[in-house]
Amino acid sequence: LTVLRMAALGLVVFCLFRPTLVVKAAIPQQNVVAVLMDDSRSMQIGDWDGKPRAEFLRTEFAGNTSPVLKSLSERFLVRTFRFSSQSGRVNSVKDLTFGGSQTKIGTALDGVREELAGLPVAGIVLVTDGADTTEGSLTNTLLNLKADKLPVFTVGVGSAKLPKDIQIDRVSTPRTVLKGASLLVDAVITQSGYSGQTVTLDVEDDGRIVGSQKVQFPVDGSPAAVRVRATASTPGPRVFTFKVAPQQGEVVTQNNQRDTLVDVRDTREKILYFEGEPRSEMKFIRRAVADDKNLQIVTLQRTADNKFLRLDVDTPDELLGRFPKTRDEMFAFKGLILGSIEAAAFSADQLQMIADFVDRRGGGLLMLGGARSFGEGGYGGTPVADALPLVIDSKTRASDPTFFARLKVLPTRAGAAHAVTQIAATEDASAARWPDLPQVTSINNPLSIKPAATVLRQPYGRGKGIAFLPQDSWEWQMHASIPLEDMTHENLWRQMLRWLVADSPTPVEGSTTVDRVEPGEAVTIEASVVDPTWLDVNDAHVMARVTRPGGSTLDVPLQWTGERDGQYRGTFVSTVPGAYEINVDADRNGKPIGTSSAYVRAGAADSEYFDPTMHEAPLRRIAEETGGRFYTTANVAGLAEDVSYAGRGVCAEWGYRRAVGLS
Repeated sequence: LTVLRMAALGLVVFCLFRPTLVVKAAIPQQNVVAVLMDDSRSMQIGDWDGKPRAEFLRTEFAGNTSPVLKSLSERFLVRTFRFSSQSGRVNSVKDLTFGGSQTKIGTALDGVREELAGLPVAGIVLVTDGADTTEGSLTNTLLNLKADKLPVFTVGVGSAKLPKDIQIDRVSTPRTVLKGASLLVDAVITQSGYSGQTVTLDVEDDGRIVGSQKVQFPVDGSPAAVRVRATASTPGPRVFTFKVAPQQGEVVTQNNQRDTLVDVRDTREKILYFEGEPRSEMKFIRRAVADDKNLQIVTLQRTADNKFLRLDVDTPDELLGRFPKTRDEMFAFKGLILGSIEAAAFSADQLQMIADFVDRRGGGLLMLGGARSFGEGGYGGTPVADALPLVIDSKTRASDPTFFARLKVLPTRAGAAHAVTQIAATEDASAARWPDLPQVTSINNPLSIKPAATVLRQPYGRGKGIAFLPQDSWEWQMHASIPLEDMTHENLWRQMLRWLVADSPTPVEGSTTVDRVEPGEAVTIEASVVDPTWLDVNDAHVMARVTRPGGSTLDVPLQWTGERDGQYRGTFVSTVPGAYEINVDADRNGKPIGTSSAYVRAGAADSEYFDPTMHEAPLRRIAEETGGRFYTTANVAGLAEDVSYAGRGVCAEWGYRRAVGLS
């Protein structure tokens, strides 16, 4: 009873304060509402009641007879805008083409906010599928909208999930490869509605199929990871197309393919092979790659004390009677093979120079098995041992041979999918071929594999170190069980040595930050410059010559960025669609340092068709953080009334009082 009395007393006191409920509502025709409509190509996707998303705009926002626009026009002064890669005013939906190749939501909201600054704006209505194709953040845009107390009412168009769709999510290709390279490309394919089915992933180069792989989708609907093999046989900038044929019932087929730009270089990569004794391994390795025009194996073979045989040198003075003694000379090579040659054959500075060749220069080091290599050659405890993937016992010496093993060489699970181990026409054929190869022998006994090393390869600084312990891989060519026409040995060593020099940089490395831009967008060129000893150069004169699709040229100076030693940057604008060739030249005090080339494409991208569902999460975020509301096409009818009571713009107040005899 006491509680009831106190509650009644509290109610009386509350009424004595004459409470007022204040509701703000926009005064009709005194406020502006901006309607921002998506004009990108993704609005052509037909998942709005079986019709293109653009039809929703034509139905609800086409004119004063359209339900949503009519309701807004009765309350507000409506201003309509379009946006895709750019935004601007339009008179009506009829001005939209739905052909934009990008969606920049943040840029569009910023543009509308700035254009309507100073006007009584009740809110912004954003009609889109939410697929922002830019990498920019919405954070700053939302902060500005919140600072202006400008609510955004988002209308999501399209389905949150497509019933049937296949999409090539990601393709990982190198930006540069040697001509004739066999590429193993990793791709990720997502799907909905095709679980358990099998499709074919094709790789095309200028319409010609250069690779193909069957893909069976997991039954649980998870993404399928696939590795497909392709050959880069034509030099120059090549556009490789990875595609899956459209399947029955797909709403979107444009995301069934992805294009990547690969610079196929027809260059001759220089490798130094230092062998400590005449042996068959050297002869057969050289024979295996003799027909590869993109590999030059410069050989230095010790025939007696202080006597050397030189093969495939460029000049009469190259490697004359010795291994390189200076970094300038050593760093001119991209790869180094050490055969059966002991560590004592090098000076302390040369051993450090070999380690620097891998670490600083970014070269590839391959040590072969033999009586004078690895621990048996006394490399334990030397700088060279640091660059190798094996832990080498510093106490082991060739004078005390205690190890001999016959080896059956088999790739690991990861190695079976590596480009080096592809010794047959297909990945399955390669996996089946390895167990059939004859045994080889090794007399090297390393202690263990180093942490983070991949058997038997280790990244070291900018480069990599590779250990190949067999001393007689030539058995895979000459063994009685090997047919005369068998190319296993040749394939292995060509791919091994191409991989050895892959990614080994040149003194001048030019690149673009992206490989594709929209026509009219700026292209950023970056270059790294080093001297012959691979020390960064900050005072070089660097110039990029850009050759446009029509053949005209443009010189773009690159300036040192100051952000990192040896880094230079410049920009130019892509004026027309097509491929742009960029040649970067650097010199220092009038002395040439080097040249490099890169390519970039200008053209409409297909990014609008990837992740083609309606993106609800970012649209909800925009609405919630600005004080607006998120709608779907099903509940958009209440939009105009909600904007009226958002409390933004010129408003009137009504007070509703209840005195209950206390007035």
